[in-house]
Amino acid sequence: MSALHVSPDRSDDAYYMGRALDLARQGRPSPNPHVGALVVNGGIIVGEGYHAAAGSDHAEVAALRAAGDRAAGGTLFVTLEPCNHFGRTPPCTDALHRAGITRVVVGCRDPNPHVDGGGLEKLVDRGLEVTVGVREADARRSIAPWVKFVTTGLPHVSLKLALSLDGRIATRTGASKWVTGPDARARVHALRADHDAVAVGIGTALSDDPRLTVRDAPGTSPTRVVFDTRLRLPLESRLVKSAGEVPLIVIASADSPAANEEALLARGAQVIRAPSSAEGRIDVAGALRLLAARGVVTMLVEGGAELAGSFLAARLADELHAFIAPILLGPRGRPGAVDWAGPDVPAHAPRIVDPSWEVCGDDAHVFGRIDYPES
Repeated sequence: MSALHVSPDRSDDAYYMGRALDLARQGRPSPNPHVGALVVNGGIIVGEGYHAAAGSDHAEVAALRAAGDRAAGGTLFVTLEPCNHFGRTPPCTDALHRAGITRVVVGCRDPNPHVDGGGLEKLVDRGLEVTVGVREADARRSIAPWVKFVTTGLPHVSLKLALSLDGRIATRTGASKWVTGPDARARVHALRADHDAVAVGIGTALSDDPRLTVRDAPGTSPTRVVFDTRLRLPLESRLVKSAGEVPLIVIASADSPAANEEALLARGAQVIRAPSSAEGRIDVAGALRLLAARGVVTMLVEGGAELAGSFLAARLADELHAFIAPILLGPRGRPGAVDWAGPDVPAHAPRIVDPSWEVCGDDAHVFGRIDYPES
């Protein structure tokens, strides 16, 4: 960055960038990143904005519109490097220049390898003062799912588990409603609203007949995804019956019955045929690439145990959310929120890095980024 002659940050830069990061959490911009911006002039915030949805104004432009004439001579704070290319919208660097912004403070540079950015260089060339790297770790954290999406071609995957203190997911009779309480379930619905898609395996779809919609929290229901190797999802299931209202994607193997696919398509579902694994299941990496091609940047995997195990075994789960209920379901209860071989020794076990803990009613919620130690 030294070639940019980047100016040092100032005492209040971190404060204003914090507000921009708060703004960045709003909206549903997938497949674009979450970005927040604000304009400060004379020590006063005169305009704020965020990227609300793909195709809408970028955060910088939204903040400039809110500021109007008060943007001239001001400073723009933005969590991600302003774009310098034409996409669905014109370059933000041009908008900043036209508005008379004299200084730009950026959280982090654009990591997208498919975009010839140069946004910061363009601003410097036009005589603007540029500061980059203010609250950089927080800015990078805010776009981490999108960074995985643009650098690997895979969605960011969050894995959700619900289990008893003794590691059971259901009683000995198979009853699983409800292991956790209403507050934990509301938190899960909030997680759904934060993701582009929510996925389950066919076993969970058959046993629970879920809707996988957002009902107990604010927000929009994500696309529902069912990993269904042989296309066994019943046409009378609640998922299929609501396919016309909330998108439903069924991922099947290449040789699953064509008649079943036609019946699902007729009821508004989408069917994706994915490669099979050596075990005859759906290859999760191949399925993820197909979902990413449809614009799925983030996906929440809610069950069941086989699907969760497949993601962990392939090291494709990026984040874990475990909800632990203060109950004991006994040795004959249904074991294993995750079905996989697991590590040879505890030191090789996937683990949450710097876990966060919160109380959801009577239940505990532990969550964070998953690390996979080398075997």
